[in-house]
Order: sequence, then structure tokens, then C-alpha cells
Amino acid sequence: MPANPSILGYLLLLGLGFFFGLAFEEFYARAHQKRPGGIRTFPLLALTGALLYQLDPNRLLPLSMGLLALGLWLACYYWRHLDETDAEGFPNVGLIVLTSNVLAFLLGPIVLAEPPWIGIGVTVAAVLLLTARQELHSFAHRVELAEIVNAGRFLLLTGFALPLLPDAPVTDLTPITPHQVWLAMVAVCTVSYASYLLQRCLAPPGAMLWVALLGGLYSSTATTLVLARRARAEAVSLHQAQAGIMLATAVMYLRLLIIIVVFNRALAFALAPSLLVLSGLGLVLAFGWYWSRGGHHTETSQDVAPPNPLALTTAATFAALFVVISVASAWATQRFGAAGTYALAAIVGVSDIDPFVLNLAQGDPAQTTIEAGAILIAASSNNAVKGVYATVYSGGLVRFAPTALIVLAIGGIAAAWLL
Repeated sequence: MPANPSILGYLLLLGLGFFFGLAFEEFYARAHQKRPGGIRTFPLLALTGALLYQLDPNRLLPLSMGLLALGLWLACYYWRHLDETDAEGFPNVGLIVLTSNVLAFLLGPIVLAEPPWIGIGVTVAAVLLLTARQELHSFAHRVELAEIVNAGRFLLLTGFALPLLPDAPVTDLTPITPHQVWLAMVAVCTVSYASYLLQRCLAPPGAMLWVALLGGLYSSTATTLVLARRARAEAVSLHQAQAGIMLATAVMYLRLLIIIVVFNRALAFALAPSLLVLSGLGLVLAFGWYWSRGGHHTETSQDVAPPNPLALTTAATFAALFVVISVASAWATQRFGAAGTYALAAIVGVSDIDPFVLNLAQGDPAQTTIEAGAILIAASSNNAVKGVYATVYSGGLVRFAPTALIVLAIGGIAAAWLL
């Protein structure tokens, strides 16, 4: 902290205290409640905290004593009003008033000791959390316990397990490290989990194209199976299902590009023109079919819950596939060169291509052209397989979508040949 804080620091402090106090007072005024704190109290608390911090910025004894005195006063207030009830008859034991006053006091040392963005960010976050009470409580009531468990799994995969894994090869069969395996899985899970949340929380009921759009970010193969089955079960959904299958595949190309750019920008730049063109072609086919068949009319199909992308079996399967494909890629490249890589790309297209794509994205930078061609071949092979799935699982009702998928597969192979 500078020895002599500028006047701008104190002006910023007063402004933040005034803003926080205004939001606090207005919020409780609308609820017809009187609580300690407000447009005058919070700026004064912030100034008090700043001055006490300034007296001893090293040992913080005056600031600690001031915080203790404020805490004792707030404890007395809390004890005095512990038996009160709110308008709905519930005990009035919330801690928002107490924490708001403590935060206003601590704004002083925060603004003086830290960069300005920290004080501003803390104040804005506090105001948003304070004033969005009804919305946040309503959201908490809508969230199911399973969604909280999913969020915990996501944090466990990303923030806990990843830093603990060694970033060194553990076998001579592949140069891939355990850290790279888990990082690849985290990258896919992040995109899939974001799609899962959007589909659960934001997708309008019965909007099949929304399901296809977000499902393409999760798995275009799984989305194709779901929509093909729906087309067979509900004749009214046939046209929308075909458009959705093509839309999911168009989004798949964008999803691959997003994931690849995280690990290998050179490979992403090499693939970007082909993937963007193929995605654009898929979008034209999807929306052209949708609007030409009157698909803009209201849909009456039932929602299908998206699959959980963070199931432990899914994560374990992905990690195992990633390792197996890494070993197979290394062997095929050493034994047969580029032809072996291309052949393996065509084979892995019958299943999930993400492990193969991410394995190539973390490969040798000198093999960018070969890796780009192999990814396009894998995507094309996957499109051909999805065309078969769409035909079989729809009982032959879905016809245009498989044809469009074959067209995209041929386009991908042509792009690979041009590379």
C-alpha cells in the first residue's frame, strides 16, 4: 500500500460506500423494514475502516479493534432481534445485514491496499447479491439436488483432480501424460456441461431445434439417435427432427474447433476454413429444410432430458478411450506413417471421435497437415455412421438428413484431400 494514498482513492471509497448504502437502504425500504446501515452509514463505515487501516497498515491493530467493536455491536443487534419474525412468519435470523455492515467497513482497507478493480468488483457483487434476493431464492427452489451434485462433480474434475496428476509420460507406448489425458477430458466436459446447463435452464419447452443446437455441443451422435427415435414415435416431429440432426452436425464442427484451439492453435488455424465452411453448409441445409417444410409452426413434441455429461462412468470411458487411441495412433503412425493415421481416423469415426481429435491436438506440431486431414476424415466417417443411425432408428422415415450427412462427409474428405 502506498504511504500516502491519493485523494482519488478516498473519493472512490466514498463513491462505493454511497452506492452500496443506497442499494441497501432502497432494498429494505421497499420491504418496509428498518435495518442498521444505509446511504450515510456505509460511507462512514468505509471511511472509518480506511483511517484505522492507515494508522497501522503493517500490524493492523487499530483496524482489528475497530472490526471487533463493530462485530460486538452487530452481535448485540442480532441477539436483540433474534425472536422477531418476518412478514411470512419465519424467524428473522438472516445474516445479510451483519455481513453488509462488515463489508462496508472493510471497503476502506480494500480500496487503499488493493487495485481499484477489486473494490469495485466486490461492491458490485454485493449489490447484485443483495438486490436479487427474490430471483436467487426462486432459482434455488427450482434447482434439483442432482444439479448441485453435477456442479460438485465438475468442480472435482477441474479444480481438484487435475492439479494432482503428473505431467510426465508413464509409459513408452505413448508420450501422452496423465495430466494431458485429464485436461482433454476436462475440456470436453466443460463444453458438454455448458450445453447441458443451457439445455436444462434456457431451452424453451418443445423447441426441438434448441435441443439439437445445444445437443450438438454435447454429442451430435447422441442427438441424432434421440431425434431419429422421436421422428419414429411422433410423425408430427419428422421434419423438425431431420432439421435438428443436420443442425447438431453443423454445431459439431464448431465444437471441434473450440476444443482444438485450446490445445493447438496452429492446428486450429489449419482446420478453421474447412470446419467453418462445413458448419456453414450444415446450417444452410438444416434451416433450408426447416423453413421449406413449414417447420416454423409451433412444435408439440415432448421434451427429452439431456444426458448427464459428468457421470463418472462417462469420464472413465473417455479417459480409457483417450489412452487406447493414443497408443493406437502412435503405433499406426510408426508402422504405416500418414496412411496409418488416416485409416485409424476412419475407424474411430464409428464411435466418439473426441478422444482421437484431442489426441491429435496434443501431438507433434510438425505433423499439423496430417493431423488436420485425419480429423476431417474422422468427422466424415462419423457423419456417415450418423446417417446410418438416423435411417435405422427412425425406421426409414428420416431420409433427407442422412443424405445431407453424406454430403457433409464427402465435403470433409475433399477438404482433407486438398490439405
